[in-house]
Amino acid sequence: MLSIGLDIGGTKIAGAVVNDAGSILRQSVTPTPATDPAKLEDALVDMIAELREGLEISSAGIAAAGFIDQSQSTVYYAPNIAWRNEPLRANIEARTGLSVVVDNDANAAGWAEFRFGAGRLFSHMTMLTVGTGVGGAIVIDGHLFRGGFGIGAELGHITVENDGLPCGCGRTGCIEQYGSGRALLRFAEEESRKPGTGDSLAAAQDSAGNLPSEAVKNLLASGDPGALAALDTLADWLGKAAASLCAVLDPQVFVVGGGVAAAGERLVRPIQESFQRNMPARGFRPEPEFRVAEMLNDAGVIGAADLARIHFDESLPRSSR
Repeated sequence: MLSIGLDIGGTKIAGAVVNDAGSILRQSVTPTPATDPAKLEDALVDMIAELREGLEISSAGIAAAGFIDQSQSTVYYAPNIAWRNEPLRANIEARTGLSVVVDNDANAAGWAEFRFGAGRLFSHMTMLTVGTGVGGAIVIDGHLFRGGFGIGAELGHITVENDGLPCGCGRTGCIEQYGSGRALLRFAEEESRKPGTGDSLAAAQDSAGNLPSEAVKNLLASGDPGALAALDTLADWLGKAAASLCAVLDPQVFVVGGGVAAAGERLVRPIQESFQRNMPARGFRPEPEFRVAEMLNDAGVIGAADLARIHFDESLPRSSR
């Protein structure tokens, strides 16, 4: 059975036709008209029409950054898109005739990892998505956790530093301010002021004294000591956050994804070491595994499509399944 997955970013919409094994059969990309809800809806409908041409499609899943209600229907709020209490599912179903679900983008990516990627051998998984910000997804006993109102698993907004840096959510000290790609650049700038280990970082600064993210990425790949020290600082904060999450969720595995996870084991290993230093009752309880996400940039569309397929299957009469 084939489903369509759409992953809405701030600048582009990625779409794909996905089979029930999680394999992509057809893909498409288009710019995101983020400031105009009507044009954005048109773009989603047009992409669905393009992807389904000549194929028998059962359903479509839409992944977006924002707060989605428990029924996977309404976008309460999206920070980068002009949606406020948007009945997105009803609108797209009416225009396409497909069964549609809407979910948070981190939930969709996490579900893809649980079903087909780094979390596929486990029934309890927590995913940390380390990109521009910090996102997350929680799977408990094989089920995606959404919370009472549908907006749970906002893991980037757990507090790791009392009276810490202000966060865009309105609070202070959130892990998003210490464990994200933006935090990595801040730590790298701090390292650049250290003679010796920070020389390469200092040399990579632009005319305004800022460190381009691509320069930090390249220095990490080359094993630059200053860049690696910044990565270790980031990992230490993420390990502390994982220890707090473990006390509540007790996952069998932490999966680390997002753009910063391109560092692979060089990021995940120090996260695990920090976790072990900070975990409650270490030595008297089982420890979760730590794994690098496997689905990379396709996780959102694959997860959204699979969530849509499952919803469609569950809506069928038992005799038709």
